[in-house]
Amino acid sequence: MSIVIIGGNDCMVCRYKEICKEYGCKAKVFTQMTCDLKNQIGNSDLMVLFTSTVSHKMVHSATQEAVRKKIPIARVHSSSAHALKKVLEEYKQ
Repeated sequence: MSIVIIGGNDCMVCRYKEICKEYGCKAKVFTQMTCDLKNQIGNSDLMVLFTSTVSHKMVHSATQEAVRKKIPIARVHSSSAHALKKVLEEYKQ
């Protein structure tokens, strides 16, 4: 299962990837807006949006791409490790 994480804290990028690996997932993490975000998202199985730590422009761009590629979106207010684990537990079932 591949996951795209949008938002979060820069210092937590490695931790997000470790958590995803524990759940048997491969993760791409984008904490900052990049000029070609739409191209980098790819065809993932799930998109996690940490809404408290991401700009509206980045949310809009990522959401548009997810809808276009029919990627399910999990919106989470907190960008903590525990919040990510809860999302992964829910979607792994």
